[in-house]
Amino acid sequence: MDSIMAQRTWEMSNNIETVQNVDDVYCYDKKTQQDILTAKPWDRDPHFFKDIKISALALLKMVMHARSGGTLEVMGMLIGKVDVTTMIVMDSFALPVEGTETRVNAQAQAYEYMAAYTESAKQVGRLENVIGWYHSHPGYGCWLSGIDVSTQMLNQQFQEPFVAIVIDPVRTISAGKVNLGAFRTYPKGYKPPDEGPSEYQTIPLNKIEDFGVHCKQYYSLDNAVTTEQVLIWQTNWNNQNLKLKFAVDLFWVLILMRRKVKIKLAKATTGPCKITIEVIHGLMSQIVDGLFI
Repeated sequence: MDSIMAQRTWEMSNNIETVQNVDDVYCYDKKTQQDILTAKPWDRDPHFFKDIKISALALLKMVMHARSGGTLEVMGMLIGKVDVTTMIVMDSFALPVEGTETRVNAQAQAYEYMAAYTESAKQVGRLENVIGWYHSHPGYGCWLSGIDVSTQMLNQQFQEPFVAIVIDPVRTISAGKVNLGAFRTYPKGYKPPDEGPSEYQTIPLNKIEDFGVHCKQYYSLDNAVTTEQVLIWQTNWNNQNLKLKFAVDLFWVLILMRRKVKIKLAKATTGPCKITIEVIHGLMSQIVDGLFI
């Protein structure tokens, strides 16, 4: 019952949409996808992709990965497909990268891992391609920095279709709702039309300049999270329940160990205390005897 209530709360907080026909999501039409890649409609319209749909599975994996990084940025890849002007993220996987508090650096090991992962996925029938990347901004909002813009531009030049997702795990925990943004960059030299005010978010003072300089070089996609009628959530929460029970058991074990340590310390200090008291009594006796001689 607790897991069901938690699931309902999570779905309401993040506006989760339920997909009734799972085949529509998991059916991969290779010819259709190849036709889209050949036509390249995004070359004619820099604002071609307008929406992004993210599966609950991919979202949970990204959030848990981002949260595990603490104050350090983490990075991973997105697997999915496109449906006209909508990008569909069906899964995600983490990359072994070196993270700092301001950036992530993908080395040769990360690219080798990505190639091996996607190849293995195709061998087990997951025919979708890598359609983007994600990384975290711990505590400073969802937007693209100068380095992020350069990375996304490079990927859009050689790996279209491609999208960048940014997650803020700190604000996710504080708000109780996933703080996420999905972005695509404009081609070099393109001047976007004046847009209305975007959703308000606070930017730290040490990041405000980087945000302001590059904020007109990319646009945000409307995002929605979808879930399928499967036991993914229940399995996840069962694992969480096991972890919780283990933590409770460990807590009581630590309590018992602490009590035993206290008893041993009490026994260990009893002898020295008695000796100290006897010494004090002896000194006091000598002082008293000296006063009355």
